[in-house]
Amino acid sequence: MKLRVLSKQDVQQAVPMREAIEIVKGAFAQFSAGKAVVPLRTQLPVKRHEGVTLFMPAYLSESDDLGVKIVSVFPRNLDKSLPTIFALVVVVEAATGRPVAVMDGTYLTALRTGAASGAATDLLARQDARVAAIFGAGAQGRTQLLAVCEVRDIETAWVYDVNPQAAERYAQEMAGKGRVPADLRVASSPAEAAREADVICTATTSRTPVFADADLKPDVHINAVGSFTPEMQEIPEQTVGRARIVVGSREGCLSETGDLIIPIRKGLITEHDIYAELGEIAAGIKPGRDNADEITLFKSVGNAVQDVSVARAVLTQAETLGLGIEVEL
Repeated sequence: MKLRVLSKQDVQQAVPMREAIEIVKGAFAQFSAGKAVVPLRTQLPVKRHEGVTLFMPAYLSESDDLGVKIVSVFPRNLDKSLPTIFALVVVVEAATGRPVAVMDGTYLTALRTGAASGAATDLLARQDARVAAIFGAGAQGRTQLLAVCEVRDIETAWVYDVNPQAAERYAQEMAGKGRVPADLRVASSPAEAAREADVICTATTSRTPVFADADLKPDVHINAVGSFTPEMQEIPEQTVGRARIVVGSREGCLSETGDLIIPIRKGLITEHDIYAELGEIAAGIKPGRDNADEITLFKSVGNAVQDVSVARAVLTQAETLGLGIEVEL
């Protein structure tokens, strides 16, 4: 059995962000239409090291994409100068069940997560959005900004991180990259980042809200992608309570993210306050923003349909371009 092995560089070369955004839109549309089999991911806590490893399989019946991602999130890695997230994706041939590729999933995770926020921004943010703010200066925060800049003409971007040095490095590395504006500023406080933002992306491991509700513009769009456990919370409860809430997956978000579980537990919202899944909007079943002065919130805990659909596209392009290496098992 031959298996194609693809590196981070291969993944980067194969699928650019703009293409990933459209792939993810289609994957979410299949998911919300009931054309995907996606068990809730298995979370394996590694309490001794304050980390968690997740196992995320998916099958999309319309596009015939099949695979699984293994991803680890270990916040203490920052103390070891290592990435917080490591991941690996296996692509399986749906017609035979034969594994056909294994690829770096760390960048692919950042790519597909950014692509989801790009899709949500495209469908929910004001068309005249010009200022973006990123909370979290890690790998996820980088693709968040790249994606937002693909779908809106961002003129100024802010970055805030609890580690000022990380934010400075982010600004130096990201300014002018792709469609990112040269005007990329490091915020000295969450308020400075949030108060002018038309689009906010949160990509942190925080257990408490990363900005104050009072600092938001009345028409801001928020992409919240960091919280994926009931204890993690990036978005203020007051914001959740007054926003139009769109999720990647109702079941996933109601089971996993403190951004929704905590305000539900406090009686501030109910599950019926979730307006739509992103796939319903992508498929045209429900409209996106219909009020220029409302706050829209896209909440995602990550969905394996994103990984499998993007990974399949990576493999197809890699075969065309001759990327990676083939090994005989």
